[in-house]
Amino acid sequence: MTLHSLQNVQVKKSNGPHALHVAMIMDGNGRWARQRGLPHLAGHRQGAEALRSVLEVAHSIGIDYLTVYGFSSENWGRPAHEVSGLMQLLRVYLERESAKLHEAGLRFRVIGDRSRLDQKIIAMIAAIEERTARNSKLNFTVAISYGGRADILQAARSLAQQAAEGRLDPGMIDENLFSSHLATSNIPDPDLLIRTSGELRISNFLLWQSAYTELAFSDKLWPDFNGDDLQAIVAEFRERDRRFGC
Repeated sequence: MTLHSLQNVQVKKSNGPHALHVAMIMDGNGRWARQRGLPHLAGHRQGAEALRSVLEVAHSIGIDYLTVYGFSSENWGRPAHEVSGLMQLLRVYLERESAKLHEAGLRFRVIGDRSRLDQKIIAMIAAIEERTARNSKLNFTVAISYGGRADILQAARSLAQQAAEGRLDPGMIDENLFSSHLATSNIPDPDLLIRTSGELRISNFLLWQSAYTELAFSDKLWPDFNGDDLQAIVAEFRERDRRFGC
């Protein structure tokens, strides 16, 4: 299956909860490369192939929104050569995949602090977002230079500024209003969050949005993860009894 074939895939029905929004922490690229004696960036390149495999099956198993953690705000602290390599890989991915994403009917969006990105990358992201804005087959969001705490802080600052200027009564602030000021304001909260590589934490990803998200962890390193693994986890998720804190 290719990204192009997504346009003709029929969504499989299920009696269990429907995975409208799946979030993914794609962890393990570096370890995958080290285990094979390869450069660190080789793991990230293979990780990009794993992402393609996931995208090829996501809509066919009932996922309407897929959000992946591409580059965290903390990742800027990695060695300069690694960050530079990751940014180059991002440029290559955007150049290579933009037409395919559009032709497959995917809507592409980026959340996170773009101010630290190269101007060329910022322009490329904006162009792909505009090109795919009316697509609805799958809403594909990549978190780049993103941190959950920073997301919450910027929402709080925005609301505080409005209150200080007299444009907002603080007593009117509720969860819905607060959520509307987050980076994901037009994206539903994730139903399921998957992390690969056996690590059991969410690493500052979608903190507010994941309050009642179901969690799943895979021991596979991200470059070894594929669409079949995603399908198996989603099938297990659909058997869960979600209670949303009740």
